[in-house]
Amino acid sequence: MTTPFPFTAVVGQDDLRLALLLNAVSPAVGGVLVRGEKGTAKSTAVRALSALLPAVAVVPGCRFSCDPAAPDPSCPDGPHEAGNGTERAARMVELPVGASEDRLVGALDIERALAEGVKAFEPGLLADAHRGILYVDEVNLLHDHLVDLLLDAAAMGASYVEREGVSVRHAAKFLLVGTMNPEEGELRPQLLDRFGLTVEVAASREPDQRVEVVRRRLAYDDDPAGFAAKWAQEEAAVRQRIVAARELLPQVRLGDGALRQIAAVCSAYEVDGMRADIVMARTATALAAWAGRTDVLAEDVRQAALLALPHRRRRAPFDAPGLDEDKLDETLEQYSGDDGDDEPDPDGPGGGGQPAPDSGPQGDGGEAARPEAGEGGEPQASGAGEQSAVRAAEPFRTKVLSVPGIGEGTAGRRSRARTEQGRTTGARRPRGALTKLHLAATVQAAAPHQRARGRSGPGLVVRRDDLRQAVREGREGNLVLFVVDASGSMAARQRMSAVKGAVLSLLLDAYQRRDKVGLVTFRGTSADVALPPTSSVDAAAARLETLPTGGRTPLAAGLLKAHEVLRVERLRDPARRPLVVVVTDGRATGGPEPVALAGRAARLFAAEQVASVVVDCESGPVRLGLAGQLAGELGGTAVTLDELRADAIAGLVKGIQGRRAA
Repeated sequence: MTTPFPFTAVVGQDDLRLALLLNAVSPAVGGVLVRGEKGTAKSTAVRALSALLPAVAVVPGCRFSCDPAAPDPSCPDGPHEAGNGTERAARMVELPVGASEDRLVGALDIERALAEGVKAFEPGLLADAHRGILYVDEVNLLHDHLVDLLLDAAAMGASYVEREGVSVRHAAKFLLVGTMNPEEGELRPQLLDRFGLTVEVAASREPDQRVEVVRRRLAYDDDPAGFAAKWAQEEAAVRQRIVAARELLPQVRLGDGALRQIAAVCSAYEVDGMRADIVMARTATALAAWAGRTDVLAEDVRQAALLALPHRRRRAPFDAPGLDEDKLDETLEQYSGDDGDDEPDPDGPGGGGQPAPDSGPQGDGGEAARPEAGEGGEPQASGAGEQSAVRAAEPFRTKVLSVPGIGEGTAGRRSRARTEQGRTTGARRPRGALTKLHLAATVQAAAPHQRARGRSGPGLVVRRDDLRQAVREGREGNLVLFVVDASGSMAARQRMSAVKGAVLSLLLDAYQRRDKVGLVTFRGTSADVALPPTSSVDAAAARLETLPTGGRTPLAAGLLKAHEVLRVERLRDPARRPLVVVVTDGRATGGPEPVALAGRAARLFAAEQVASVVVDCESGPVRLGLAGQLAGELGGTAVTLDELRADAIAGLVKGIQGRRAA
């Protein structure tokens, strides 16, 4: 067994360590979401925490880790008699990004359930994680329906598995920890809110601290057991403190003054719902227990706000999490009570000499806003004829763009696809493990063979060959690749602002439909991949804001660059179908025969039947219709900026209906 890196040997990351320890003291806090760049000890700290958790007593032979002092009456391996059990170390279970629903929640043996009426259940990862830690690395890349399932289980403390009316329930109480790199995509705000605490982590910029990180890591790699032995005393002290805090937790008093401060802070930051208030109350209580106190102080409330509110301040998809600490201090001061709850703690919220963070989650510098490039500043010139970036116009709800046909890509909300979720459209023989039974088709397949199989009772004799998998149709997410003309013909400020507003609107639509996005720009003499395909729509919006314009229009170069991006992405993710959105007025200049070369490049997409849309940005009383011609070469469709608006389409339909009625 691999020796984990000691938790107490992690350098810095005070917020991360505190958030993990508070959840170890009180799992009711609701877990931790760790956001940050790669290489910042996120996974190391989480794995190290499991070694600090106290051992758990379990019923011998129970696959669901029932507590012998209070066994679960609904345990599939039960019923168990209360009594003595055996002790084992608390588990840390990792959920892979590519895990299936059955791997997460477990699976029923459908054949035995139909033929014998027996609930033969194979436990999943939720059962393994009961009374331990469930760790999800890159949680933002996990399928949304799996995130929903594990968050529901974490909230209810139980997991339910249902297949065609046959159901199994078992306890699933665990400390949920998710890590993510925001550059690879965000979680939906609804899912962000389900995590109790969030922590922003970043690598230290202090040379001395970075040196210590490297020194400890090299020492651990050379001799893991010896390195762990040097930190054994500190590890034991923290382990004992967790046990003591757990025992003290029921005695902690959350006074009316602290409750008023919690309510005032949540109201001041206009967080949705009441979950933030409840999480703050539980966190403040855990902070007091961790410090060895039985009263919640104002400092506990402040620290709880810094951990529980930043991710709930995300008001729109492109807003960054953050918290204005001056506003927090003003609110706490305004609602400070006189019941003794707001006396300062000499040791801080960490207590006992433990280092406590002296600010909010790392990276919180107040409420974030998009950069206002090109307004009141120096032009971002890097070549002749280049103009500074302009702000995007206000985004709007766009017309739904989709890929024709039926795909089999990642579940999303854009194009039709065969998915695990959705309406049932047919049945087929299972290609592997049966996941969604089509009951009628299974009975129909088994019925003709009942006499030959010697059926004598009311039960149906079902064989493996009779089972039929339900074929379901839902929606998939696509790769939306934006190819944006940033040449001089697009450079008029008002026009480029409208173009950026249209692309930003399409990015918002891609965020809501769970797409991957990429951004190719072309101007001057070449094309650039401004953003390789990613799930981070926020990153695409940031690149769009700072996009300068100017120069000639190398349309062919932009199309060829986009074709190359699709070729590489097809190797990485062959099931995800692309949708190419070309934003241009259709002009092509620069180089020999630019129009003919652009036509040949466009026909590459048509030959491969790549779905495409040209957003026609041409303006003025005289229009050449070049964007429409480009759409024909691509084998796609063309829409104007006005036609891209969903309300414009609705208005057009209403107008037609009105004329018919007249």
